[in-house]
Amino acid sequence: MPTRDGARSATGQSLGATFRPSPSLVAALAGAVIRVGTENRAKLGAVRDAFGRFAKADAVLELLPVEVASDVPEQPVGWTEIVSGARNRARAAFASGGCALAVGIEDGLVRLADTPGAEDSSDDVFNVGCAWITDGERDGHGFSPGFAYPEGALAPAIRDRAPIGDLFDDHWSAHRDGDEAAAGIDPSLPSGRSGGNVGRLTGGRLDRSAYGAHAVVCALIRFLHTDLYD
Repeated sequence: MPTRDGARSATGQSLGATFRPSPSLVAALAGAVIRVGTENRAKLGAVRDAFGRFAKADAVLELLPVEVASDVPEQPVGWTEIVSGARNRARAAFASGGCALAVGIEDGLVRLADTPGAEDSSDDVFNVGCAWITDGERDGHGFSPGFAYPEGALAPAIRDRAPIGDLFDDHWSAHRDGDEAAAGIDPSLPSGRSGGNVGRLTGGRLDRSAYGAHAVVCALIRFLHTDLYD
């Protein structure tokens, strides 16, 4: 059974006159259930952070983690698989029970350049995350910033669809073993379930939750401005 993950907003502010929020978002910010299609604590942190920015300072957000299938490869490659994974997670979470909103997050690898010979290079391959939010009638999605992996971890992920998280854990340990504590990373956990690979690469200055929160905030835009998007 999934468990509720109630979290008090410490930094959020109430929605002002510049917003025309959807009823589903208003309900979620007031404590109605937000289902999240994962039990990954870093992704849950991203959702909590993003929604907390729009909630009142004393609001309690009710996150309900739900383990669902993404229905895409374990290592998504390309925009289509990344977006599909996030959408599938959100919709499966929404269908799993009553809630105001449901969120899905999926990370993967994309090639940004369309130039001759690009398929033979990893210089333009970036990790990008997508967040999808639905209330059953309205959908919104957004993306995180992108960052590049070192070639030693990236090549097998592209070639063999091996999970980049495991590859990077091995690559990092081979070169920087023992640096996790200095980077604010819990060394007892795989990086994907703690500060993340981006946390390691930035020395803890941008952890996975903060990274994913950008995508969730961008996905919320359609719910914040019903007057502009409906």
